[in-house]
Amino acid sequence: MIIANRILIGGNDEHGNNPPTPGKRTPTLPYINRPFYENEFNRPAKYLFLAACARNGFNTADLHPETADTPVPDRVALANRLRLDALVTFAYNATAEAGWNPVGGTLTFYSAQSPSATASRRLATDISNAVAGLGIVRNLGTGSLDVGVLSSVYMPAALLEAGFMTNFFEAKLMLDPDWQAMNAETTALGVCRYFDVPYTPPTLGTDYPTLRVGDRNLYVSLLQWQLAALGYPSGLYDGIFGGLTERNVRRFQSDNGLTPDGVVGTETWRRLLSDYSVAPVLSLGSRGVYVRYLQMKLTSKLYYVGAVDSHFGDLTREAVESFQSEKGLPVTGIVDRRTWNEIAVFDAGRELPE
Repeated sequence: MIIANRILIGGNDEHGNNPPTPGKRTPTLPYINRPFYENEFNRPAKYLFLAACARNGFNTADLHPETADTPVPDRVALANRLRLDALVTFAYNATAEAGWNPVGGTLTFYSAQSPSATASRRLATDISNAVAGLGIVRNLGTGSLDVGVLSSVYMPAALLEAGFMTNFFEAKLMLDPDWQAMNAETTALGVCRYFDVPYTPPTLGTDYPTLRVGDRNLYVSLLQWQLAALGYPSGLYDGIFGGLTERNVRRFQSDNGLTPDGVVGTETWRRLLSDYSVAPVLSLGSRGVYVRYLQMKLTSKLYYVGAVDSHFGDLTREAVESFQSEKGLPVTGIVDRRTWNEIAVFDAGRELPE
């Protein structure tokens, strides 16, 4: 059996979000009057994938830490320079025709022109089979695609396109945090299968070690990726608990009502790896990761919350009230268990107007 800590996995997200790459977006979504940009899915899915890889013992590297789009040859050169053992890219598909259409599905690509074509096809197949187990979007299998991040790298490489931006249902999923996490986690499962490494599922971190400045290990990598996925990116994901990581931990703790001591103990791990199936009651004035999750779920269902800022303000309350009204729930603006149960449903969002 291969030992995971001898393997270096690279993660890559296509396109950029600051500024957004022109054209890489959905049609304008009704009710909220904005498109979803492709990188709004790609980047958090990449962070969560790398967090899952670190949790499973792999060494990890980010091929695209910049928020702006960067030239593919630069990312290819970095992948080859790092001598990655595998590279996974996250993307979203689209049809050429304008507007919404029913074409949809998940595709996992490799390149038949790659120096590692046979190994890349096997990696893509393992990822595709794992993602197919979600059963939410139709799995279209694997295919060959000769783009630089697949054909010009010297290691096995796969590109997951988790859906179509021009399919209304699949477009809404792009900003659903559960959809992002599911694709990241099943992709990590596929990578484990490829390397014959036992897969460790997510936990709440209650058995994780306490981390502080000076520590360096895979748990620090997991911490850094998880912070980035929750909106605290550093651009430095080296598995070393330095000053930048400490500042992000303190910010996270302060934003979530924890003692901002910069030490990652049980309570900080619990909040970082929150179990959203038992989310607390939220109301005006609430803040933290559960509010962020709520805002992302509502946005993905086309209820306008303004910025996803982890603060339960008036716009979030109005969105909750609209959601409750349309779902036949008591209109309180308070997110109780009944409201959470409705929000958790994947297809509970607004439909296209007639």
